[in-house]
Amino acid sequence: MNYLKRISLVAVVLLASGVVAWADDSDLKNAEFNPVTTGVTSLSITPDARGASMGDQGAATDPDVNSQYWNPSKYAFAYSRAGVSLSYTPWLRKLVNDIFLADLSGYWKIGSQDNQAVSASMRYFSLGEVQTTDGSGATLSSINPFEMAFDVGYSRKLSEKFSMGVALRYIYSDLGYSSYADGAGDVKGASAFAADISGYFVTYPMVGRNECQWALGFNLSNIGSKVSYDNGNEPAFLPANLKLGTSFTFPLADYHNLTLSAEANKLMVPLKPRLSDFDGNNEEYEQALQAWKDQSSISGIFKSFHDAPGGFKEELREIMLSVGAEYNYNQQFFLRAGYFHENKYKGNRQYFGLGAGFSLSVLRLDASYMIATAQNSPLDQTLRFTLSFDMDGIKGLFNR
Repeated sequence: MNYLKRISLVAVVLLASGVVAWADDSDLKNAEFNPVTTGVTSLSITPDARGASMGDQGAATDPDVNSQYWNPSKYAFAYSRAGVSLSYTPWLRKLVNDIFLADLSGYWKIGSQDNQAVSASMRYFSLGEVQTTDGSGATLSSINPFEMAFDVGYSRKLSEKFSMGVALRYIYSDLGYSSYADGAGDVKGASAFAADISGYFVTYPMVGRNECQWALGFNLSNIGSKVSYDNGNEPAFLPANLKLGTSFTFPLADYHNLTLSAEANKLMVPLKPRLSDFDGNNEEYEQALQAWKDQSSISGIFKSFHDAPGGFKEELREIMLSVGAEYNYNQQFFLRAGYFHENKYKGNRQYFGLGAGFSLSVLRLDASYMIATAQNSPLDQTLRFTLSFDMDGIKGLFNR
């Protein structure tokens, strides 16, 4: 792969990732701008409309068909025996019109005691059509880079109020490509394996004369191997992430409920060394960079909590926060809103989410809309759509 082709592809990847939203020029020049970088960044993109409209959160909200991404352990508390959903997101549509994320998720409760479930999801992220060029800038061909992931999960109630879940994931990223016409046959697609560990606690306290619902949830996701497109010379960490969330639901009146929720999440990925962190000492920088490359993903998770050059202050900057609210009428009509905040020195993703949903006995349609508050954000005006099917509802139609 020649230099121009490599630069053109990397530019597309950075635009499509959404992990580093554009910041002011002054911030980019500031030595404090130090975002966490990962491979397979599409794994960090919210797939469903409900979670997106509440500020990109779902670790402790009510179980739904898309819990595989947020917290697989919630499936053990799902109200229906089975469900399936399809989500679609036109990504960065302000810049290009052929990048999208599609996600198919489903679950099935097994056993006679209504306390365990199996689940699965498949997501496909397409970067659209990319033109490859030679050293003179002449177009050689068109490629269609993509990333995909397939996972299966299992969740089980360990008590009447607490459940845990696990998920195993296979990941394939086809962002690297080879052009044997110019002798570059060493760049190829990358594969990886990862796992999630999650938990969900729910209880029903009385507030006055009203029975409310309070839930806590966590999810350690994408704990797995590294990815590399060049036989390990430039490895990248998966976006391992820790989510911690809580939600509280209380009745406003008969058939009217309001849920308030909050969530914090952090990438468990070590910061990549920068030359500026070593006062220009190139030798020390090269040693630190090599140690970062050689570091295992598991040790990187532990190091990610205490490796920021700026100390505890910079560690706090890596925590992303979400708050959200959901109103529902009789589990048939939903209105949602939320806000997501990421520190400007760690990516500058800051946006509001708005959404609505309508549910029948068989299907539910959800939609969300993103309004970015950070200037020049390519994430502004992002739409998401999710269509979910309730298998109990379908079964009921045939049994009439």
